[in-house]
Amino acid sequence: MKRLALLAFALVATITVGAQNIAVVSPSDSTNVYQTLDEAIAHATDNSTIYLPGGGLFVTDSAVINKRLTIIGVSHRYDTDNVDGATLVNGNLSFAENSSGSAVMGIYLTGNINIGTPTDSVLNVTIRYCNINSVQVMNKSCSGIIINQNYIRGTSSFSQSNPKITYNILHSLWAINGGTISNNIITNQGKIFGGYGSYGAWYHEQVIGADNTIIKNNVIINPEGYNVLKGKGCTIYKNMLRSEWGEECVVIATEIPWTDVFKGFKKDVNILSDFTFKNDYMKYNDIGINWGIDFDDKALAPIPRIISKKIDDQTNSDGKLLIEVTVKAQ
Repeated sequence: MKRLALLAFALVATITVGAQNIAVVSPSDSTNVYQTLDEAIAHATDNSTIYLPGGGLFVTDSAVINKRLTIIGVSHRYDTDNVDGATLVNGNLSFAENSSGSAVMGIYLTGNINIGTPTDSVLNVTIRYCNINSVQVMNKSCSGIIINQNYIRGTSSFSQSNPKITYNILHSLWAINGGTISNNIITNQGKIFGGYGSYGAWYHEQVIGADNTIIKNNVIINPEGYNVLKGKGCTIYKNMLRSEWGEECVVIATEIPWTDVFKGFKKDVNILSDFTFKNDYMKYNDIGINWGIDFDDKALAPIPRIISKKIDDQTNSDGKLLIEVTVKAQ
């Protein structure tokens, strides 16, 4: 709560300077304000938290993160109640050596979140409440990666690492070994899982299981005619899809459109989709995302939001400029 109060103060104190000011709170609770995300990343000390405002921000590829940072925006959603809108970041976020334990929450990112390098492992990165293009893990020794309650628009690749991927609406996944893929909506109608060890090659227009991975309780939107093959050493059960795959799977016949299964199905990764089951399928409530309970569609990270502000055009007779700001904490 102390950090939230400091952030609220920083937002109010800098509001006359510009809407894009970025507050960085150090482990000792001191607060510094920067104009760009590159500057905030460069000057933040290890274990700091970077609070991003609503509106558009840019990050360059040279702003590689080489310290433990928590990056928090107000929301990835256009309909957030933050007066300056969602936090929209143009670029990629790259976590390199010494950034283990970092986290990203509550942003819309045009690019990818890159974890590790070919020579450096990064551990225990958390990605939550975001809308991003993809996750790209660069080293198979990267472990402890948690990906939870995100929209992921493109194919994510994990270099045979072992992430825990739960309650996301995502496009497709590739190269996982020893991880967990649970309670996701996987929308891509083709390449869904990829593994190296069991088959040694990619099969065109087939779905190949990741190796040594628990794959359970997912909805996989695969069309008729695409094969689903087990990966080596996988535990696969109770997934909903078009064909038999693993134990206790729920097969949706090809003549049944997904719009008959869900209240608001839309193609691809779309925040307008509603993956709540219709009445005939409510008995499968442990499959997919448990809307409003395990999956927070409003995707609000723990950050105060400015829900209203008023700044007079000129000072009053006492030489004071009236500023009225309403801040709502999550």
